[in-house]
Amino acid sequence: MQQFFAEAEGLLGSNENVDAALLEKMPKLRATSTISVGYDNFDVDALTARKILLMHTPTVLTETVADTLMALVLSTARRVVEVAERVKAGEWTASIGPDWYGTDVHHKTLGIVGMGRIGMALAQRAHFGFNMPILYNARRHHKEAEERFNARYCDLDTLLQESDFVCLILPLTDETYHLFGAEQFAKMKSSAIFINAGRGPVVDENALIAALQKGEIHAAGLDVFEQEPLSVDSPLLSMANVVAVPAYWICHP
Repeated sequence: MQQFFAEAEGLLGSNENVDAALLEKMPKLRATSTISVGYDNFDVDALTARKILLMHTPTVLTETVADTLMALVLSTARRVVEVAERVKAGEWTASIGPDWYGTDVHHKTLGIVGMGRIGMALAQRAHFGFNMPILYNARRHHKEAEERFNARYCDLDTLLQESDFVCLILPLTDETYHLFGAEQFAKMKSSAIFINAGRGPVVDENALIAALQKGEIHAAGLDVFEQEPLSVDSPLLSMANVVAVPAYWICHP
């Protein structure tokens, strides 16, 4: 493998770390590319210092990821995974009670944190498909979202307090690391459902676990985590109100 590193002029990766230590082994490298939207696993400063081009694929999975987000919204709200497992376990009797019931999605308020391409695609599905009022928080006002989906810009605290579903779609940067912690979850409705399909470390996972355990929020749908793959002894995996899937479940032939 070392000999390939030494001769390589291009590098295609996905979730592998491309840092200064690796670049030292690749003196002929001129360009790198990732098959994902995010590139937080690439040391941009080290690449820049060596004048190595970095490319990513910001639009290739926009619609697919938005579909995935909507699937997480629906599966957590309607408790699809939990109820399906109970049926398979033989718990379905002649009648079922409220402990089987889910919650509606239509006409519920959706809060989107990060109104980029994916946020816009999600807002389109939520607004036209489920008549959901849209709140959003972003670095700047998004005129198209406001005109097309009647989306309302608000500060993060207001979004957390008023949303029935909070969808986090942010890249990982120094500014967004652990942006969501105990303080943010405490501001959400106890009936709220939290969705993260951005980057795992944007959320303090221990704070999320605590919020779920204490009933500060109702449920969570996650396809990114602080450590991936998710540890088999993570408390998230034993919670019936958590839908946890790997990010790459969005891939398709």
